[in-house]
Amino acid sequence: MRNLLLQLDSSRHPSVFDQVVALDGGADQVMSYGGVTPEDVRDLVHGCIFTRGAKDLKHTAVWIGGNNMSQGEQLLAMALDAMFEPLTVSVMLDSNGSNTTAVAAVVKIEQALGDLKGRKVLVLAGTGPVGQRAAGLLARDGARVTITSRKPEQGEKARQFITARFNVSVEAVTMSDPSKAAEVLDGVEVLLNAGSAGIQMVSRAAWTAQKSLKVAVDLNAVPPLGLEGIEVNDAGAQRDGVLCFGAFGVGNFKTKLHKRCVGRLFEKNDLVLDAEAIADIARELVTEKQ
Repeated sequence: MRNLLLQLDSSRHPSVFDQVVALDGGADQVMSYGGVTPEDVRDLVHGCIFTRGAKDLKHTAVWIGGNNMSQGEQLLAMALDAMFEPLTVSVMLDSNGSNTTAVAAVVKIEQALGDLKGRKVLVLAGTGPVGQRAAGLLARDGARVTITSRKPEQGEKARQFITARFNVSVEAVTMSDPSKAAEVLDGVEVLLNAGSAGIQMVSRAAWTAQKSLKVAVDLNAVPPLGLEGIEVNDAGAQRDGVLCFGAFGVGNFKTKLHKRCVGRLFEKNDLVLDAEAIADIARELVTEKQ
């Protein structure tokens, strides 16, 4: 029986990237819908669950994407609400690649340092979806996580979301411009940049001056890079005594994870792959490689 993936994309045009990776990851056919709203989801999902017998529903799955994670979360909630036992299919949420990117970065940090309990972590631009998920996952690992934002009200809103979503405690500080980096970096052991593309967040002089720093991860691939001095292809490169990961160094693992998650959707008909479940799959990949 063919593996069918229903792609529900909140953006006007369904992501071509997601379609290609889905086909490479184990889907035989991708049924793509763009501009999907919460009101659309029920009928689309019912088209999946009523057309195959319960024992065959593992061969159908739902992928939720788009360029807006908050909209994706709404679509996920509606998809889960539309299903009922035994007529369920597996679902994954990865709007704008936020979950797989955040997880890939977190797992690289876990590999580099092992136990993160008590480690001081700073997530730059932690108000965005990647930053929020990375911060939540790192805090679940036991790290002492602080997120930065340009405006205090945005930081507090993100802090509250992370606390509620992941049942953890994180802090928020305001970093209105890169000149403030040195003071917020004090004592930091792990630095993760989740800022917008093409914006330098921290100069090389600022992060190399922090003798406590052990790992630095920059998810920005567009010049100027977010952490000056880290290269996009860095995949554990030692720079000034710091283990460094660039956007492609993390992104290669993210793509492998993306494919593995698609394949996993077709193994059972009741999986819900959000950040935590995706992180478990990523750790499986690491264990297999070892």
